[in-house]
Amino acid sequence: MSFRSLSVGGANVVPFPRRTLDAAAAHREPLPVLIVLHQESSTPGRVGNALRALGHRLDIRRPRFGDPLPDTLERHAGAVIFGGPMSANDSDDYVRREIDWIEIPLREQRPFLGICLGAQMLAKQLGARVAPHPQALTQIGYYPIRPTQAGHTLCPNWPDQVYHWHREGFELPVGAELLAEGDDFPVQAYRTGNAFGFQFHPDVTYAMMHCWTTRGYDGFGAPGARARHHHFADRAVYDVTERAWLKQFVDGWLAQQPALAQAAE
Repeated sequence: MSFRSLSVGGANVVPFPRRTLDAAAAHREPLPVLIVLHQESSTPGRVGNALRALGHRLDIRRPRFGDPLPDTLERHAGAVIFGGPMSANDSDDYVRREIDWIEIPLREQRPFLGICLGAQMLAKQLGARVAPHPQALTQIGYYPIRPTQAGHTLCPNWPDQVYHWHREGFELPVGAELLAEGDDFPVQAYRTGNAFGFQFHPDVTYAMMHCWTTRGYDGFGAPGARARHHHFADRAVYDVTERAWLKQFVDGWLAQQPALAQAAE
């Protein structure tokens, strides 16, 4: 497959709305956010921290281990599908069910975020192909990204480099808007309506990085992977900007509202 990104010229992009609460809403407990994880020890990391800081409870589900996914997101503020060592192309039932389930937030226009595997699942749901790099390259460590004009307009102050851990990439789904691009894997962030996909991992905390770089040490020999010590050296340089950007993004992402249907005349 080709990893060329598609043109999004001429898109009419507006910044994220500011979160505003009326007097009644200010006294209501915020709706929980649905969290989909793929391993027994996985956590929502920094994304979970940002959501809790905004007052949201986390409704954590692990479909791989039998947890059901809801039939509607009317009782949730949004949903996040995180990463994992599996592939969106795997034939496991839970992988197929998760990809099919993404139709619900798309149809209901609820805030949805896919991170790494979750972004690849969203791409599959939207009809795009997910595959390894043609030269078998990987991204394991920090790599540069370039926000597009649409990305800058939507949410400014993107980090120069972000953390990755993946062997597969995806093409930009038809009709989606490219928000950030890279070199070996050009599609790094995209949106369609209120659904967003990130190829990278803004969720990774310092503790998670220690865990991943210990348990996943065998991946460092893959083409394109960065040596373990570079992960921590680069984090010291780029993490402050990425953390601040993520908080800003999560706040604006949850402020997205379904478009109101026009009453028939």
